[in-house]
Amino acid sequence: MELPNVETLIDTLAERVAMLVEQEQPERCCLVGIHQGGAWLANLLQERLGLAGEPGAVDIAFYRDDLDRAGLQAQVRPTRMPLDIDNQVVILIDDILYTGRTIRAALNEIFDYGRPAAVRLAVLLERPGRELPISADVCGGSIELPPRQRVKLRGPAPLHLVIEEARE
Repeated sequence: MELPNVETLIDTLAERVAMLVEQEQPERCCLVGIHQGGAWLANLLQERLGLAGEPGAVDIAFYRDDLDRAGLQAQVRPTRMPLDIDNQVVILIDDILYTGRTIRAALNEIFDYGRPAAVRLAVLLERPGRELPISADVCGGSIELPPRQRVKLRGPAPLHLVIEEARE
């Protein structure tokens, strides 16, 4: 299977996030990426869109619902959140939207830091297979894969997509 061009996906995502930021009013918006791929994308989008400050980044390791099966990840990264997300529009950035469980965990962590006015979801790539009722507000593209495969964003420089066999 041929993967979509990551630069084209990023360009599309950047255009759509820019429209979302403009619609929500730039002074009310902050970007928050999910470690690891979403944080890379949030940094890139923050710079590309010329937004002030640094984007936030959340590590959902402690919020996952599969700790009993998968165990704690070997590398837990620190969460970095804008000082005050109360009444802000948080644009949550992730690389791949598949089951929705990562997004659920990220939402739990975000709300531990405050009460945003809204949370909007922007993803580089989405694929069918939702297990939770979660959908992206903006998306760079979509892909269909067999159930035993998954697509991953690798980086940080250069960012590129790879297909891997899913672990049980």
